[in-house]
Amino acid sequence: MGECPNKEINLKNCNCTYEPCSRKGICCECIAYHRKSNELPACFFSTAQEKTFDRSFSNFARIHGK
Repeated sequence: MGECPNKEINLKNCNCTYEPCSRKGICCECIAYHRKSNELPACFFSTAQEKTFDRSFSNFARIHGK
């Protein structure tokens, strides 16, 4: 895939703390990657919640009381 034209803008809102991630700021790749793993990207969680690296759908539902 080519360079994302929105990468710099996206990085301003990306709260992912996984440093070697090659998908930071490339939201379409990030979403596709996490979807394959039955997870949500970091941006669906608060900064504190993201640091647990539990990005499961069940964790998201538990946090939001669903």
